Amino acid sequence: MSITVAIVEDNAAVSDSLKKVIEESGEYTCLAVYANAEIALKQIPRIEPDVVLMDIELPEMSGIDCTARLKRLLPETQILILTVYKNSDLIFKALEAGASGYLLKRSTSDEILHAIRDVREGGSPMSGEIARKVVQYFRKPVSADPEIQSLTRREEEILSLLAEGYTSKEIGDKLSISYDTVCSHLRHIYEKLHVRSRTQAVIKYLQ
Repeated sequence: MSITVAIVEDNAAVSDSLKKVIEESGEYTCLAVYANAEIALKQIPRIEPDVVLMDIELPEMSGIDCTARLKRLLPETQILILTVYKNSDLIFKALEAGASGYLLKRSTSDEILHAIRDVREGGSPMSGEIARKVVQYFRKPVSADPEIQSLTRREEEILSLLAEGYTSKEIGDKLSISYDTVCSHLRHIYEKLHVRSRTQAVIKYLQ
């Protein structure tokens, strides 16, 4: 089944290029392109794409605020930040808002297409430079957060594997449990940690 994508990008040349990459892939469908967050917030919940490519620097409302609002409306839709910025604060604000991946705009067409599939399948794709910043930030001891302590042994085991970058399917294979069981555990983890995405859960776990 084709992966459906929506684009939120105010630069027409960039959005046209992204749309062309998606349409010519033969595996993805671009449902719509929006030039600002306000229109995107009204229209995207109606079409429910699998993945949203989100620019951070939008005309009025930022891509980070748009991401946070979209995740409340469409928790199952994966949001992939695509930007020129490598600023650490922006990276983590985007991830904390609910984005599941963060790519630089100079990424190749193949890298963008691979990231779309990866994020749809439960991964958290990031450009190499971004990933290094994330690793440096995450080199902290696990906190004694009472919400973390409320997790069962199995839930913490799954969250630990998420933090190592495993997808839901890979976690199921590793723990010899079904994909649906992993998803059920993830829902309970999100509820206990009061988060909306795997990226937010990992951030809370590692902070």
